Amino acid sequence: MNDQIQIIAFYEFKDLTSVAPLEEIKAELKAAFVELDVRGTIILADEGFNGMVCAFAPQIKTFIDRAEKILQTKLRVKSSCHDRAPFRKIDVKIKQEIVTLRRPVDISLGLGTHVKPQNWNELINDPATLLLDTRNDYEYKTGTFRGAINPDIEKFSDLPKYVAEHLDPQTHTRVAMFCTGGIRCEKFAPYMKQLGFEEVYQLDGGILKYLEETPAEESLWEGECFIFDERRTLDSELKKGVEPDHSQRLAKRKKAQYKMSG
Repeated sequence: MNDQIQIIAFYEFKDLTSVAPLEEIKAELKAAFVELDVRGTIILADEGFNGMVCAFAPQIKTFIDRAEKILQTKLRVKSSCHDRAPFRKIDVKIKQEIVTLRRPVDISLGLGTHVKPQNWNELINDPATLLLDTRNDYEYKTGTFRGAINPDIEKFSDLPKYVAEHLDPQTHTRVAMFCTGGIRCEKFAPYMKQLGFEEVYQLDGGILKYLEETPAEESLWEGECFIFDERRTLDSELKKGVEPDHSQRLAKRKKAQYKMSG
């Protein structure tokens, strides 16, 4: 294990403008990347940060310490390992959002919606629960939870349109949702609350934390988990999977449709 690369994912919604100017935070994080020989991407916005980085375990430990001081927080990380680095570049970006929804959201409405992995099965096994996969179509096709609805979207910002057309707060009184690491649900659970949905729940830590903490014999996960790095998919043991890249298939299909229409 010591010769394996550790990959960590982390995010937090917090007012970064109260910490320091974003350009200053960006410069300090880039310096930590270079000094510790860590690779990956961190997105910064007024609303918080979202990152995924890799290095050998001792470097990651030191990087976490440095990042916590820079961001003035305690990082909650999801961790996995691989035999080589899935990221080759260093990138710290400043954007409008750390996950793009293009809708105003009161994140505080998400308080009380988190469900720990050990309690997730009970919730989604209840017939009264509508289970919503908030990810893209190609992610759903790679793997999902048993009984989950596929909104058949190409990007996260399309999800509000699906909800407006297919879900009703009066009918769907209990909605549970999930995504890869939790960040999309951190925005969409409070968004659903804003729309008037009464009971809204999100899988705390996302699929990655569920797979990390749930024994295989108890898991309701089916297939593999799509991730946005060179590994492309992870199996139930958080090791590189074997599923084909459905995102590439979607891109080829759209290109073929464009040519036919032209």
